[in-house]
Amino acid sequence: MSNTQAAIRIDSLSKTYAGGKLALDDVSFDVPRGQIFGLLGPNGAGKSTLINILAGMVVKTGGSANVWGFDIDEHPRNAKRAIGIVPQEILFDPFFTPREALEIQAGMYGIKKADRITDQLLAAVRLTDKADAYARTLSGGMKRRLLVAKAMVHSPPVLVLDEPTAGVDIELRQQLWDYVRQLNQQGVTVVLTTHYLEEAEQLCDRIAIINHGKLIANEPTKQLIAKAQDKAVVVEVDRDIEHVPIAPFFDRTELTGPRTIEITYRKDQVNAGQVLAALQADGLGIVDVSTRDPDLEDVFLSLTREANA
Repeated sequence: MSNTQAAIRIDSLSKTYAGGKLALDDVSFDVPRGQIFGLLGPNGAGKSTLINILAGMVVKTGGSANVWGFDIDEHPRNAKRAIGIVPQEILFDPFFTPREALEIQAGMYGIKKADRITDQLLAAVRLTDKADAYARTLSGGMKRRLLVAKAMVHSPPVLVLDEPTAGVDIELRQQLWDYVRQLNQQGVTVVLTTHYLEEAEQLCDRIAIINHGKLIANEPTKQLIAKAQDKAVVVEVDRDIEHVPIAPFFDRTELTGPRTIEITYRKDQVNAGQVLAALQADGLGIVDVSTRDPDLEDVFLSLTREANA
């Protein structure tokens, strides 16, 4: 099989749950090998359904999916061997130590004792000193890292992290990202679902966005951010602002201080000069102006707004 083949190929994937809820609506995209790929979308958009189909936990209604060249229906065992999934919920057995949990998981994949990498994984997720402690004594962050190690026991070429840092403190988040980047540098393709947009922006080479079960974007991160039509100006005025100024072409206005206001507008509809003129017409004297570059959040809001329109 050639290296040009996608790590994951999703083709016209659909899922309708009993009761008629359409969770995925004809979704198609490829995850290129060797990348960190972001799968974004609001809660309930269909991201977890897609992950659960790849994991073999949800049966799709239509379309096809393959992992590392193996169709999930025709070659389910090979497809499963090629992927490691870190679930959103922290699921673990409180009676096993981290070492035992990894050994059992490796056994389930039929990995011979001599070929297991338990100690290496414990070191990688910084749990060596807790290797023989009962899992119920681990902190939430340690349990989360143990889940990442469990997903890697069979050295899969593809690792999927489903909302890995939901409810996790900043320091642990940084540790997880360092580890994910290391794995990626070693050649593991990483798929990350998240609703922390800054996370996706910092980590991902490419981003796909799902909204209401439909794919609404799939582009390299830099290109996606360049598409943002939303532009923001931060304006400092000559006195305390008593009311937030409004104009029909202001998308969002936010007071960031007693005399500073951030205004987001659509750069395809209006320019900064018109925005400032509107403030002056409101009787405000302008002391200072700075612009803020669009970020993924701006793209996300404008894309999901268009999709909902």
